[in-house]
Amino acid sequence: MAQLALDLGNLVLGSGVKAVYGEPTEIQGATVMPVALVGYGFGGANAPEKAGDPASGGGAGGYALPVGAYVKQGDELTFEPNIVVLAGVAIPLIWVAGHAMARIIRALKR
Repeated sequence: MAQLALDLGNLVLGSGVKAVYGEPTEIQGATVMPVALVGYGFGGANAPEKAGDPASGGGAGGYALPVGAYVKQGDELTFEPNIVVLAGVAIPLIWVAGHAMARIIRALKR
């Protein structure tokens, strides 16, 4: 079990700023730095089926959404969003917010 904790700790060490901001790259005189939204999750369990039987389980997962890039040309720095990813994230959020607002309004009318 101690080795598992060390392995998870080593995995999470790399999830700081370097995981969110990519390495700057020079493209046609402009410096481009990609930006992503990164998340990780871990879980574990130990529940024997019957007395005396050892049982355990666990899992891990992660995701990365490329949200855009910082582009520097000369002295000008701009953020160029990834419209496809932002729309893919925003549409479900707007749908949920609309349904929540409808339920709140219905509840307030009563």
